[in-house]
Amino acid sequence: MSHSHQLLRDSLGRLVFIDTLGESHVGVYPVRAFPITAPGSGVGIMDLSGKEVFWYPDVAAIPKDEMTLIESELAAREFIPVIEKITQVSTFATPSIWDIETNRGPTRIRLKGEEDIRRITGNTLLIADSNGLQFLIKDSTQLDKVSKKLLDRFR
Repeated sequence: MSHSHQLLRDSLGRLVFIDTLGESHVGVYPVRAFPITAPGSGVGIMDLSGKEVFWYPDVAAIPKDEMTLIESELAAREFIPVIEKITQVSTFATPSIWDIETNRGPTRIRLKGEEDIRRITGNTLLIADSNGLQFLIKDSTQLDKVSKKLLDRFR
């Protein structure tokens, strides 16, 4: 397989994508097509304006050195804490303050509206707090009774 493009990190730590025409796109970042449901199904390389400069249709086919760069960049961006327990909510109306326990420790989030609880697939939910931070509930059916009861009041 001929190597027609290049992905590298410059001296300032930014990702640089050099396309087939030899044009450098500085500060690019990778985005998974389906980060939660199918993490292996393709990665886009976006420029700073959010335009796709390259598409890898299959993660398994990405050369190892490029994949290492992509993985480290994705890990930094996909820092999504997983909610393991909802201990209490301030009110069943929104906005409300939620006390939660995540896989990274306890925290408090502010839910602006019920539309900030999004179902991704099946029982997997993504919750966005008022600061735009994302929290993941991998399987709402696996939560304890109290957490389920509190969550059900918002859906």
